[in-house]
Amino acid sequence: MKVSDILRVKGSTLFTVSPESLLAEAVTTMAEHDIGSLVVMTHGDLVGMLTFREVIRAVVRNGGEVGATIVNSVMDDAPLTCTPETDINEVRRMMLGRHARYMPVLDGRTLMGVISFYDVAKSVVEAQDFENRMLKAYIRDWPVEEEAEK
Repeated sequence: MKVSDILRVKGSTLFTVSPESLLAEAVTTMAEHDIGSLVVMTHGDLVGMLTFREVIRAVVRNGGEVGATIVNSVMDDAPLTCTPETDINEVRRMMLGRHARYMPVLDGRTLMGVISFYDVAKSVVEAQDFENRMLKAYIRDWPVEEEAEK
């Protein structure tokens, strides 16, 4: 299974923010759309990733407030990325290795979407369920061999 399979099911809705945006605006967008990340874009290029992890760290640093913080000062400026052709097992290894919950998908420089650890886990479980159903059907339909006549 490849990342493109997840994107095909998930859809292509993307939420982005500019690095100069106020963190408060970004947090509002995340809350309004019930999302855990925003891709940080400038001039059509991915320059970072903002997740609830960076937001929480910024709030703690600011004594419990967002204040006048800008996205650029708290974003992950070197996020993990993958391509639509990346194998899901490789994505799992990458995400686990960096404790990443969200990963932008790039085709060249074009942002194709964002996949979450939830998306990856869901796809793996669905693939395993399908395989289990096929194996059970195969076993159930196993041809019965008749004893050789003597």
